[in-house]
Amino acid sequence: MHPPQVIVTRPEREAAHWVSQLTQRGIAAVALPLIHVGPVTGAALQEALQEARGRLDDYRAAMFVSGNAALYFLQSFHAQPPAEKAPHAIKTRAWAPGPGTARVLIDAGWPVALIDGPASTAPQFDSETLWEQVHSQVHAGDRVLIVRGRSAGVHEHQGSGRDWLARQIEAAGGLVDFVVAYERGAPRMSAEDLVLARQAAQNGSLWLLSSSEAVAHLVDALPQQSWRTARALATHPRIAQAARDAGFGEIRECRPALADVVASIESGA
Repeated sequence: MHPPQVIVTRPEREAAHWVSQLTQRGIAAVALPLIHVGPVTGAALQEALQEARGRLDDYRAAMFVSGNAALYFLQSFHAQPPAEKAPHAIKTRAWAPGPGTARVLIDAGWPVALIDGPASTAPQFDSETLWEQVHSQVHAGDRVLIVRGRSAGVHEHQGSGRDWLARQIEAAGGLVDFVVAYERGAPRMSAEDLVLARQAAQNGSLWLLSSSEAVAHLVDALPQQSWRTARALATHPRIAQAARDAGFGEIRECRPALADVVASIESGA
């Protein structure tokens, strides 16, 4: 039996990567980004971001909440494109919650020896497993920069996310600064996108869900749609719960590593 068509819901850049990887493994996949990401808007946020870039050496570590956080933080580090920046002079450690974020940092030229993250065999790629790897680095008075995103339309200077990690750093005697590197929001779904989404809700397609926010955007885009026959593969328990709350009829969970996603797709075919 052939694996089902997979609907990849990550932001556009990551979705294209995942579609390519799945296709190479014989799995039919199509991108339907449910989160739009872009640079920060507003003078205050832009100035804060530029200041954080200039003070990078002041930090024991910079934690990037996602690949997009790393991409947009480094995007204007120099005038060149990310692949040409090669910021070899960086001495600050980079904390990456998963391999996707680490890959962006490496592509941007961050020294590999200064990148920390969960082991490839970790049960999850998130702040909790990251902290297990890096907690011994933080001593009293150390400063850590958390680079994260901000939901468009939410008027919060610091953005949101990774508050749990900030509490752990502070409990260890460290000091935390936040900076917003990108904004995310609902995608502009075309008529074709909406048709695809409606069909995928009931034709046996498998929704690959990697964000609770993406689930909310999907439900908002199709408020009358029933998800009782929809199938989902969620890469974190919190995302699985969001899909459950949205009414998805079948929900499986797996680690957000490619090999695990492929194995789960094929085992459920």
